[in-house]
Amino acid sequence: MAGKDSKYVFDRGSFSFKEAPRRIWRVLRNIVLLLLVSASGTILMYFAVSLFASTKTERQLRREIRMYEKNYALLEPKADLLADVITGLQVKDNEIYETVFHTGAPDVDPINSLDFLFGSDTIPDSRLVLYTAEKAADLSARTSSVEAAFRNILAHAAVDAGSMPPMILPLENMTYPQVGATKGQKINPFYKAYVQHNGLDLIAPQESPVLATADGVVCDVERSSKGLGNRVTVKHSGGYQTVYAHLSDISVKKDQKVTKGQKIGSVGMSGASYAPHLHYEVLKDGEYMDPVNYIFASVSPEEYANMLFMAVNTQQSMD
Repeated sequence: MAGKDSKYVFDRGSFSFKEAPRRIWRVLRNIVLLLLVSASGTILMYFAVSLFASTKTERQLRREIRMYEKNYALLEPKADLLADVITGLQVKDNEIYETVFHTGAPDVDPINSLDFLFGSDTIPDSRLVLYTAEKAADLSARTSSVEAAFRNILAHAAVDAGSMPPMILPLENMTYPQVGATKGQKINPFYKAYVQHNGLDLIAPQESPVLATADGVVCDVERSSKGLGNRVTVKHSGGYQTVYAHLSDISVKKDQKVTKGQKIGSVGMSGASYAPHLHYEVLKDGEYMDPVNYIFASVSPEEYANMLFMAVNTQQSMD
């Protein structure tokens, strides 16, 4: 039985009406219309559900937002109070450092004072010129100091060729990245304050051999868990003494003769040491010298220049 929507055509050959064949475009049109109606219904249902229903996560987020909005008014005055407390602690910290160390508390950001360099497009030329002049003067003074030390060493060597100062490195195969802070006012890693540092920090793996830097006699051996820890002091000719500190073990005894390059102990971190390293000191007639001025004969000029740069510019010691 034909449907009520069927169409008929007259067949002249049989003089009768027959059902007209369906055209393919009508079928495709019906399919497209069906898909459009289905998609529209799905979209409308999604929006209806989104407006009138929510997931568990959405409900939880809404509750958190309402809680934050309610507590914000209470958090703001608390933040202001914390800022006041921090300011008070900074003042108190400065007072403590002034009382104990006779110096101001160090800045947590050592390069904070150089922030003006990052805005160079707005820096007056006069300020750049002044900053450059100050840096040039500082480098010139450092150069003069090193040159004077060289002249002093060569003068002593010329007077008495038999009393050469300790000139070799106390560690084998050492390169400039191993050089740390040298003699001077350096930031102590434990107190975070500038204190006098009387030696040169040489970074090396634990148990690396430590060598005597000249012929001499061991005049002191000390084993301690404080300060410079386990250390050996060697007396050399010409009024020189060398000190090797923070050793893990000691290979020599007091009054023992040692030769240049002989092992006297091993690198460690005994005493107040921030990390494994050798603290090396050079004294002349009881006065502390800058050890970095006594190692140039053991390396190339380029390597020594790098070592000198590292030693002078490292602001924090390791003990």
